[in-house]
Amino acid sequence: QLQASGGGLVQAGGSLRLSCVVSGLTLAYHAIGWFRQAPGKEREGVSYISSSGAHTYYGNSVKGRFTISKDNAKSTVYLQMNSLKPEDTAVYYCAAVDGPIYYMDYSDYDYWGQGTQVTVSS
Repeated sequence: QLQASGGGLVQAGGSLRLSCVVSGLTLAYHAIGWFRQAPGKEREGVSYISSSGAHTYYGNSVKGRFTISKDNAKSTVYLQMNSLKPEDTAVYYCAAVDGPIYYMDYSDYDYWGQGTQVTVSS
């Protein structure tokens, strides 16, 4: 199971840190992805991290502003979001896939959290 938290309302230019606590899985054996979905839009991949943490990927819209990291000892994956923009407003989900490699397509992920709302005001 995955539990995402840390969302909220923030002004443009502000920061939030999302957390994804993983239980029932060994985080060291799973790659993790963060996805987001805004009303009326398709689910979008935001950032991914391999099971080892050695490899990460960022979508073009968040590159340079967001940072993904993981703490296997705490079974937690983080998404640090800086310089937030109104277009970052969405429900953010974390997802896990069996194995060390992350995938870009959300349909490849095996386990999902419930989502946390991020709202950025202009």
